[in-house]
Amino acid sequence: MLGVLICVYAALLAAILLFDAAWWLMALLALPTLPALYDLYRDPEAGLTLDAESLSWRSGRRKGTLALSEIARLRLDTRWDFSVRATAVLTSGRRIRLPDESLPPHRVFEAALLARGVQVERHHFTVF
Repeated sequence: MLGVLICVYAALLAAILLFDAAWWLMALLALPTLPALYDLYRDPEAGLTLDAESLSWRSGRRKGTLALSEIARLRLDTRWDFSVRATAVLTSGRRIRLPDESLPPHRVFEAALLARGVQVERHHFTVF
């Protein structure tokens, strides 16, 4: 992310220095990069832990833990951008979406879940 921000700011600075672009217009174009700059400053930690009894995740300020016995199945949805969304469907019927940034590679995650006896459902490219 740092490399992308450096490239964007270098391009905006080059536009000002080389092409005499209006500084206020370049500042306006830099506004959408501020959330990424803030994330870079905060350096949020994200991860997932799967052991014999529980599934735990953390992503910034969000944290959660589920006992494996509570999970009826874990649904892995492949989206149109080829990213994978994970949703834990509990035995009570409640659904809990796991944060995308805390997920490991989906094939490794699926294999680890199956090794612990958790049913995994795969869905590819659904519209809704």
